[in-house]
Amino acid sequence: MTNTTKIFSATTIGVDAHCVDVEVDLSLGLLNFFIVGLPDTAIKESRQRIQTALKNCGIMLPDRKITVNLAPADLKKEGTLFDLPIAIGILQSAHLLRIPKTFLEETLFIGELSLDGTIKQVKGVLAIACDAQKLGKKRLIVPKNNAQEAALIKNIEVLGADTLVELIAFLRNERPIEPTPHTFVQETRPHYAEDFCQVKGQEQAKRALKIAAAGRHNILFIGPPGSGKTMLAKRLSTIMPSMSFEEILESSKIYSVCGKLEGKPLVTQRPFRAPHHTISQAGLVGGGSYPQPGEVSLAHHGILFLDELTEFKRDTIEVLRQPLENKHVSISRALQAITYPASFLLVAALNPCPCGFFGDKKKKCICSSQQIEKYLQKLSGPLLDRIDIQIQVPGVDYETATGNTEGGESSYDMQEHIKKALNAQESRFKNTAESTDTPCYNGIMPAQDIDKHCLLTPQAQELIKKVFDK
Repeated sequence: MTNTTKIFSATTIGVDAHCVDVEVDLSLGLLNFFIVGLPDTAIKESRQRIQTALKNCGIMLPDRKITVNLAPADLKKEGTLFDLPIAIGILQSAHLLRIPKTFLEETLFIGELSLDGTIKQVKGVLAIACDAQKLGKKRLIVPKNNAQEAALIKNIEVLGADTLVELIAFLRNERPIEPTPHTFVQETRPHYAEDFCQVKGQEQAKRALKIAAAGRHNILFIGPPGSGKTMLAKRLSTIMPSMSFEEILESSKIYSVCGKLEGKPLVTQRPFRAPHHTISQAGLVGGGSYPQPGEVSLAHHGILFLDELTEFKRDTIEVLRQPLENKHVSISRALQAITYPASFLLVAALNPCPCGFFGDKKKKCICSSQQIEKYLQKLSGPLLDRIDIQIQVPGVDYETATGNTEGGESSYDMQEHIKKALNAQESRFKNTAESTDTPCYNGIMPAQDIDKHCLLTPQAQELIKKVFDK
């Protein structure tokens, strides 16, 4: 009778899942525990967690040398999600479990073990569930707290277990574990506390935001302190269309890999990310010794708001050029290259000068022309070329700010106008969307469609010529 068992698990690289074979062998020798196959520190430490968890579940390991191989060996493995498959592999190799071979071949085991045998929540389960069928699996055994997240994917049986004792009893056919039902109810309209009717004045900026939301145009606000730039930006998500199921899954996979779902199985509202200006390059676009998605990927299908744009380090904001152009981020490391999606709407805001009041009608600017020039030189031409709409946001007078008049259109009314614009774009770019299998908007119009749809009057052509000749 063989003492070698193969259990199937998975790991994530970027937002994609890769199958990992957990091979466990028990051989003659003193009790010892080896893990090979390019494991990280967390996996090496799993030896103590697994041994203690099994002991506290009333299972004593036999006096055998335990060798665990994580294959393929050239694939870097990270995290604690291999605790459970290693423990099951040990029990199967020691003949303390007799799981049918077919069941093992159809199942992915994922989970971290605590010292008392509790199966703890791990990161990346949704990403693994999305790719489980591609990996040839029919079933996932995951921590109970990850079960609802994984069950969002159809045609995959998801079994959630709270403890190792509970799972062992199930695998011995001593007690059932009911599959987690597939449930997804899409919100017809997310609830937001903010609304554009709360913004008084700034009708030109509101119209610019409608155009930005409808056509996926990046936008830059330039105005003095207190003009409402941040207030306007925070309400942009309230007028954007609801996320499609595909967009929800893509965004949720990123948050799952980062461990940022925070008790919610899905990201159902468009992300709004507003990093501080002290953020590093790796924090903004992703990276690190163990690469993680950055803010541009966490804002995927949502909004990235950079307030006080000129306060960011120049080399930090310059790294936005690739994701703004390509809608993804590529991070290269010695062992592998990772690609994260990064299709976001950039909203940036800045003051017109260091003191903030250049061009203001009521407060005098105290900056010299050299100071203003140096201040604005932090923004390069290539970066500004990727921001379609650049608009002045003047200060609001006292009467407008404190008056009892309504703020204007509500977010709901503005969203209705945007829906009409989206329908027009869907019709306009129908052939392009079918060929690329992605929606197309005015802001990302392919070059071949520009001559077809962007017909200019002679007066408009003359204006464009003047701009080019400057």
